Amino acid sequence: MKTLIIAEKPDMGRTIAAVIEPKAQNKRSYLEGEHYIITWAIGHLVSLAEPDHYDPKYKRWNEADLPIIPDRFILFPNPKTKDQLHVIGDLSKRCDRLVNACDAGREGQLIFHLIRQYLKMTQPTERLWISDLTPETIRRGFDMLRSDQEYDPLTRAARARSEADWLVGMNASRAFTIKHRTLLSVGRVQTPVLALLYDRHKEITAFDSETFFVVQAMFQQDDFSYKGLWQGERITKREQAEALAAKVADKQGRIVSYETNESKEYPFRLYDLTLLQREANGRFGYPAKKTLDIAQALYEKHKVITYPRTSSNYVTEENIPIMGNVLNTLKQSSAYGELASGADRGRVHKGNKAVCNPAKVEDHHAILPTPKKPGSLSADEQNIYDMIVRRFLSHYYPPAVYNNHEVITEVEGETFRTRAKEQLDAGWRVVLSADDNKAAPEKSRKKKSDDQGEGDAEDELMVTDRPFSVNAAAPVHCTEAAAVEKATKPPKPFTEGTLLKAMEGAGKSIEDDELREAMKQTGLGTPATRAATIERLKHVGYIKPNGKRLDITTKGCAAIELIRGAGVELLASPEMTGRWEQRLHQISKGEASDEQFMMKVKQFAEMIVGKVKRQRPAAASLFAEPESEKKVRGRGSKGSQEKEGTSASGKKTATGGSSSAGDKSSTGRNTSSGGTTSTRRGSTTGGTTSTRRGSSVGKNEEGGEAVSAKPASQGPAVIAACPRPGCGGQIVEGKRGYGCIRFREGCSFVIWKEQQGRIITAAMAKAIAANGTTRKITLKAEDGSSSTGKLILSDRDKGTVQFVPADEY
Repeated sequence: MKTLIIAEKPDMGRTIAAVIEPKAQNKRSYLEGEHYIITWAIGHLVSLAEPDHYDPKYKRWNEADLPIIPDRFILFPNPKTKDQLHVIGDLSKRCDRLVNACDAGREGQLIFHLIRQYLKMTQPTERLWISDLTPETIRRGFDMLRSDQEYDPLTRAARARSEADWLVGMNASRAFTIKHRTLLSVGRVQTPVLALLYDRHKEITAFDSETFFVVQAMFQQDDFSYKGLWQGERITKREQAEALAAKVADKQGRIVSYETNESKEYPFRLYDLTLLQREANGRFGYPAKKTLDIAQALYEKHKVITYPRTSSNYVTEENIPIMGNVLNTLKQSSAYGELASGADRGRVHKGNKAVCNPAKVEDHHAILPTPKKPGSLSADEQNIYDMIVRRFLSHYYPPAVYNNHEVITEVEGETFRTRAKEQLDAGWRVVLSADDNKAAPEKSRKKKSDDQGEGDAEDELMVTDRPFSVNAAAPVHCTEAAAVEKATKPPKPFTEGTLLKAMEGAGKSIEDDELREAMKQTGLGTPATRAATIERLKHVGYIKPNGKRLDITTKGCAAIELIRGAGVELLASPEMTGRWEQRLHQISKGEASDEQFMMKVKQFAEMIVGKVKRQRPAAASLFAEPESEKKVRGRGSKGSQEKEGTSASGKKTATGGSSSAGDKSSTGRNTSSGGTTSTRRGSTTGGTTSTRRGSSVGKNEEGGEAVSAKPASQGPAVIAACPRPGCGGQIVEGKRGYGCIRFREGCSFVIWKEQQGRIITAAMAKAIAANGTTRKITLKAEDGSSSTGKLILSDRDKGTVQFVPADEY
């Protein structure tokens, strides 16, 4: 009998067949040769079944049916690819041996074993574990096949991850949706990521910008000029800054200190997927998913790069000779021949820990070009390929060398500092493209400003490839000086690139040392799933793109506030993902029990449901969008609501499972299983509330419910959450003030529009309710005098506001 090889995708299967069975016959859905039959999975052919496969009652979302904790998980084939699943089943009956050739990682292990379990394939199985699809690597991989049983711990970890995500995502999504009558998607990874966006949004809206002034002066010494910045306490008054500039302008000065030191800058790390996505977003504006798709095509279709879904920036000793072969191939390339010829092969060796660090390589090494020459690449593919090749080549060049200068100049008793970075040797920077070379010097300076915004920096570093030289003993002349107005700026909104960076380093703030270490290795999500997580947040209406920026929507803010308000803050915290990834890693190494892990997850799912059941239902106005947001979404932006009958992935759902409730005129639309019903909005069945109208339910990649919905019914514009302890209501604008919508239930919070002779705007009311204070304002008294200060919320129960002068806080 023959051996059945199951690859993850058709291109991978055909590539493997071309190497081990070059004369194999093409049977459309598989290739058959003398010894091997090669077929493929087309991704997930089998997944965990929806709740209604356990009991038809779960088609309706009822609170009384939660939590849903299966004794045994049922597998369900993907209807779109069931024919391919039948092909694998038929082929397996003709074979006495299996080879798992799915992607070498946790997810590839899961894809294969779900198929094997569903089809009840009991043949002995071996594992192909390779990181690229070049003929040499495939041959070597088949020479080194290992028993799949050696990967049993990884299989258990993969299965535990999948089932745990199903339990938490399915139960949490249903619990919050039923309670608040609006479709809310909750997941182990997506919810903490949404919380990152929410917290950044709150930081930005609460930020109080302050104006300050810097004094810049130009100095001349013989035929050389340089700029300096005044050193001293921050100046907040224009008059002071202008007086200082006038004091030093056109005056003689002296250099009181001049220091130089040499430094070296080494090439940036080889790419892992997240780093590649971040830099492609910064350079080309590519969304994370687009970069992943391009990299996957370069790997599978063109075979010019190694496996892209890696989390490592390093290689092992085995890769060094192959990297040498790649260098030889690039020497023959018209695009990279000159750079490859100038490379020093001796710089990449097993002792170079910046490149070769086996301890930091787990499933896959860093992304590298392969020895295969690229054929015809699209413009986008060429951009990504070029980034990978140039990063690869940079490590064969010496470090860039700089001379760092610091000059302290004194004029009229005032001190100015000048910092300059003079490039002595470009080193590896000759490899960079023109655009990249221009941007690269900014990277070190922008690390801090990327998150904190610009405007706070009061020092400037001049980077130059021209000679910088001053004579410390000779006088200088201040040719001009000026007061420059600046302002502190809030943290920058997330782009996909900076969000990926935040996801990767999400555990840095965790106090527990072990957890922080676990998160250091993983972050939120994996390189393979982070792009999908961002896309999911867009699809469910939690975030929307605004140019390169990602904006959180009203619904996204409401989701985080409700999750935290229910007392399940852990759902929105990286800590839970850290604990899970820590334990899953231990399971994959055979150091922990998957059964104990699943028992804890079931208890956690029950706890979530219990706390949400005790939560007060949210007011419909909590999800109401501002008019400006509706207009944008109505024009077909990526963040717009999805059509009925589609899942969060934008595809028609294969299974139903939602009951929809809406206005009297609304009717539910059946999904393909015909399980959707329609009732009036706010109706109950058996004492439990059903889901909102226009619902569409599918299963997201975390195993939870991927949901989308029509916007909630319109109501007054929501200003902010009610600050009154324990209220849970929302502040809306009325004729005379800004009050809580739960006033009929006893909430007496109101901020009156007229305060001490001044009209309180909606923006000011929002600041008071959300932050307890406004920014600086000026109030005029009846006698015409004015005073500067802030309005402070002095009574959180009633909304009483008082003015506090600037000199009292």
